[in-house]
Amino acid sequence: MRCFVHKSLRKADTYVFLRDETGAATLPAALRESLGPLQQVLELELTPTRRLAQADAVRVLEALERHGYYLQLPPAPMLAPDDPA
Repeated sequence: MRCFVHKSLRKADTYVFLRDETGAATLPAALRESLGPLQQVLELELTPTRRLAQADAVRVLEALERHGYYLQLPPAPMLAPDDPA
């Protein structure tokens, strides 16, 4: 499946994978508002076996089919063993 990856210009390390090139308009209004302006950074052919840096391709494909988008948030910070949780 062809997909289009956009980064949020408001939220660091936050990306939206879209099924359609103009799919940003179909995002839920609250999500669009939270992300702010988006900038397309990548267009790719996504397959179940494709390796992605921070997401599982199968989960991304399922979200694209079901919702038309996949939201990739920044990874959670790692706590040192002596940090209180």
